[in-house]
Amino acid sequence: MPQLNPSPWFAILAFTWLIFLTVIPQKIKAHTFPNSPTSQSVKKHKTEPWNWPWY
Repeated sequence: MPQLNPSPWFAILAFTWLIFLTVIPQKIKAHTFPNSPTSQSVKKHKTEPWNWPWY
């Protein structure tokens, strides 16, 4: 039975994982956070209590 011969399928599996481990991570890293995050202002906002009319 030809599907039990591992030589062609192992080569396809190894080549596929080679692509996954080399090409795909570089493409993913190119799309994540191209700019460094900026810090938000340190100004503290004034909070006011809520008015609960039904309480």
